Amino acid sequence: MVTATFRFYEELNDFLPTERRKRQFDCACAQAATTKHMIEALGVPHTEVELVLVNGESVGFGRLLNDGDRVAVYPKFEALDITPLLRVRDQPMRVMRFIADAHLGGLARLLRMAGFDTLYDNGFQDDEIANISVREGRIVLTRDRDLLKRRLITHGCYVRALKSAQQFREIFDRLNLARNTLPFTLCLHCNSPLRAIGKQLVQDRLPARVREKHERFSTCDTCRRVFWEGSHWRHMHALLDEVMIAG
Repeated sequence: MVTATFRFYEELNDFLPTERRKRQFDCACAQAATTKHMIEALGVPHTEVELVLVNGESVGFGRLLNDGDRVAVYPKFEALDITPLLRVRDQPMRVMRFIADAHLGGLARLLRMAGFDTLYDNGFQDDEIANISVREGRIVLTRDRDLLKRRLITHGCYVRALKSAQQFREIFDRLNLARNTLPFTLCLHCNSPLRAIGKQLVQDRLPARVREKHERFSTCDTCRRVFWEGSHWRHMHALLDEVMIAG
């Protein structure tokens, strides 16, 4: 029987039972087990992993484990560029296009608010999410660990927070999104680009109080919604300012 010693680092410990967190532990491995198989068997989705060292050497998910191997598993690195060490995927997990599962509609709208291309449809099935993520190079956002364990998915984030504003802060911090924001350039509802439009062209689509109080507007050519800088805009802008300062 093959027995390997594992150590998981930082937030990857959240997926482990208490007795295995932040310490090394021995684990019996299945016959011909790979690093990916064992990492996920221990409860950690492979999409949460950016670097695997076996006996100090960077390896890929297909590395077969041998008796006595020492396996160190690391999450995404925020401050260090580890591209030369990568073996688990072809490129770092920093492609800023997302697809959110059915439970993360609020997070999807907030990411669009910040200018990040984010697909969301509460009718998406898991197979569809996986296929789209691969086809379009999107990071999967989900609270479903089993979805992230699907073989097709290479880039994904398990969202720990429960409320959308907290989820937004979490993802913004984990993926270091501050440098890539383009606030209020995408439609919150359909993810299409917004463009500025003159008041006279949309005034027949505005509530009377909005016509009286506001002069600047943008519109989406896909869903034809009109946006203005009202109370909802101010609340979202305050949240974005908060995470930008924190970042």
